[in-house]
Amino acid sequence: MHARICLRAPAKINLYLRVIGRRPDGYHLLASLMQKLALFDRVEIERVPGLMTLDCPDSNLPHNQDNIALRAAHLFGDTFVERLPEDYGARIVLRKKIPIAAGLGGGSSDAAAVLVGLDKIFQTGCSKQELANLGVQLGADVPLFIYDWPVAWATGIGETLIEADGLNDASVLLVNPGFLVSTKWVYENLPLTLEGKIFNLTNSNSNNAWRIENPFIGRSFSKSDLYNDLEQVTQNFFKEICMIKEQLTTGGASGALMSGSGPTVFAVFDRAHLKQANACYLRMRDMYRQTFLVKPLQKEQSRFEQ
Repeated sequence: MHARICLRAPAKINLYLRVIGRRPDGYHLLASLMQKLALFDRVEIERVPGLMTLDCPDSNLPHNQDNIALRAAHLFGDTFVERLPEDYGARIVLRKKIPIAAGLGGGSSDAAAVLVGLDKIFQTGCSKQELANLGVQLGADVPLFIYDWPVAWATGIGETLIEADGLNDASVLLVNPGFLVSTKWVYENLPLTLEGKIFNLTNSNSNNAWRIENPFIGRSFSKSDLYNDLEQVTQNFFKEICMIKEQLTTGGASGALMSGSGPTVFAVFDRAHLKQANACYLRMRDMYRQTFLVKPLQKEQSRFEQ
């Protein structure tokens, strides 16, 4: 067994996000193209017999069960206790770089890294599907980060995943305005913005209601495909999102969109506009501390670090 392991937990953006319904249990049904990015939290896991602890240096995140990373560790232990040594335990150190509550999936990615890391360090032999089944108990986005795919087409509540193609040869500029947005609040207010649309939030018991095929198969994703049903909800309340989008498109981006429930806005810059991307990054960084210019994640980029 490994004594210590380090993993990179990537951020994600939603290049396309439609909310197509709501289940009777309150969960919303989605159709989304999710692109991982080369912006990482770092998750360090060390075997410590009999203990399961979490430390988040340089972060105000809780170190207890309120943190999804520690909940993931306990869920792993409770589920696979028969595969683990009697004195199993781990010290987890989470070093954050992905903005918190920002629509970038940082917490879900951290939880997935904990599940994958514990499986690796204790050699429990879990399949990806087993870990994904655990992950969805923690959050709908967690299964995305169990798989090593850079891009996935997600349906259901986000847990039904198919490997997909996303951005090609582009740079992504992320701008987080610094305020927190509750995903729960966004979904609660979503019906107001979808009223009158074909795909509104009527409950659906049809087994096929959410089985929408990926419309981007066989072609490159383009700026005209950028879409997010949740954007209108968040920007209606936070006008700064509209202002950021305008600044990014004025700065030469081929397209800009809010990711997930927000408030992070991302802009896509084509390879030919890399100089504009760098200039725009410097301008936005002067206004917003959490600004990042990153690349889409590639298949060859490993999750594990030495």
